[in-house]
Amino acid sequence: MASLTNLGKVEEFIDGYSAQQIFSSKHRRSGVTFGDCIILPGEITFGIDQLNLATKLTKNITLNLPFVSSPMDTVTEHQMATAMALQGGLGIIHCNFSIEDQVDQIHRVKRYKNGFILDPLCCGPEATLLDLDEIAEKQGITGIPVTSTGKVGGQLLGIITSRDSDFVVDRSTKAASIMTPRSELTTSTENCTLEEANKMMQESRKGKLPIVDGDGNLYALIARADLLKQRDFPHATKSSKDGSLMVGAAVSVRVEDRPRVDALVKAGVDVIIVDSKQGDSREQIDMIQYIKSTHGDAVDVIGGNAVTVSQIRHLIEAGVDGIRVGMGAATISTVSVCLGCLGGGYLGGGCSGGGVVSGGGCLGGGCLVLGSKDTTWQFVG
Repeated sequence: MASLTNLGKVEEFIDGYSAQQIFSSKHRRSGVTFGDCIILPGEITFGIDQLNLATKLTKNITLNLPFVSSPMDTVTEHQMATAMALQGGLGIIHCNFSIEDQVDQIHRVKRYKNGFILDPLCCGPEATLLDLDEIAEKQGITGIPVTSTGKVGGQLLGIITSRDSDFVVDRSTKAASIMTPRSELTTSTENCTLEEANKMMQESRKGKLPIVDGDGNLYALIARADLLKQRDFPHATKSSKDGSLMVGAAVSVRVEDRPRVDALVKAGVDVIIVDSKQGDSREQIDMIQYIKSTHGDAVDVIGGNAVTVSQIRHLIEAGVDGIRVGMGAATISTVSVCLGCLGGGYLGGGCSGGGVVSGGGCLGGGCLVLGSKDTTWQFVG
């Protein structure tokens, strides 16, 4: 047995093989899954506070938490997508909805946490408290701008909140008669930055900050609750355009789903996954090319599933921004791992550890979160 003194003079022992040696060897003729491998521990020379998990999902989208929830109808609807984005990941809304319902799911995520709320719910001066009660019950919103048209873009007349209406017995009372008028509001102009708007809210101690244009028309809205959410979720996945939570959506390869794509892009979806077990099909290539030619850089596209170099090459040539790689042996397949191609990717939870160290971009899965409070499916009994 070598002495401790001699060990220091011996060439360093290296156990195991690197991912490149395992998966890229020209001499290997057999396939290896991530389940065939274990990860060997190494020397730790850093603290947990020095870890940075930020990674690329696509060429244009970076996640602080490398995890994506699966577009399954038992896993990801707006609740899960919101929870994932708040923690720094991303949720993909499944496509078993009607077009209208899937669009509504996107809107719910986008409205949950916003910087500038570009499409706040508004009411007109003739709206009654009963109308506002219905909005509060369905949307959970109690602070509503009052505009001349009842919509964004109309002249800002005031704001009505629960403080104005809670103790009014007659619910047929018109909003204009009890709202806080424009003259008593703190407002800002449309060219202010989010940081400037946040500072104004802190100084004014108001719950809402309307953003108006030069003619006094309502342009956007900022809520105090959003400031608190930014404080509590500093790593949230947010759009650089308006500060809203980012969210993805799945579509099928069918031509009939092209109107779905158009509606999702209009709703503000950030990434679309073309959801198919076999990604190297004429239908998927046509769908990817349709999305990119019609909507350009307005939305990122992830193609897949793919497991071979030729499949991945075809998807890249079609114009995808990321690739979902994996193949399962059964009807309910396990999405495996996405290589580091395109600077991003989508992985499956079944092989998370091996996938990450082998170059995958993000974990993707359903079983890891199935049954949690934010999924649509719950354990019974």
